[in-house]
Amino acid sequence: QVQLVESGGGLVQPGGSLRLSCAASGFTFSRYAMSWYRQAPGKERELVATITTAGDNTYYADSVKGRFTISRDNAKNTLYLQMNSLNPEDTAVSYCKALSFASWGQGTQVTVSS
Repeated sequence: QVQLVESGGGLVQPGGSLRLSCAASGFTFSRYAMSWYRQAPGKERELVATITTAGDNTYYADSVKGRFTISRDNAKNTLYLQMNSLNPEDTAVSYCKALSFASWGQGTQVTVSS
């Protein structure tokens, strides 16, 4: 079955950076567009970024555009999210998701605080 394992979260100071990873298994990773979502305390889960199968097209939410970069390595079945210039409003649990599948991973906590 579809398995998604996120990692790379942590505590970082404002202005800092983190790189999230999502290890995928149970499906043909290279055939599916992938997305990162996040859910902040007391808020609904929101779409952060999406990448097409070959990685040649991407979409970003306005709130992260210019700061975050989504990428993928189809040979490693892994999705990435490089997050720069982090601010406290980026504090959330981040999740990856494959389009066309309903499965979610356990998420990874990102906390931005001084």
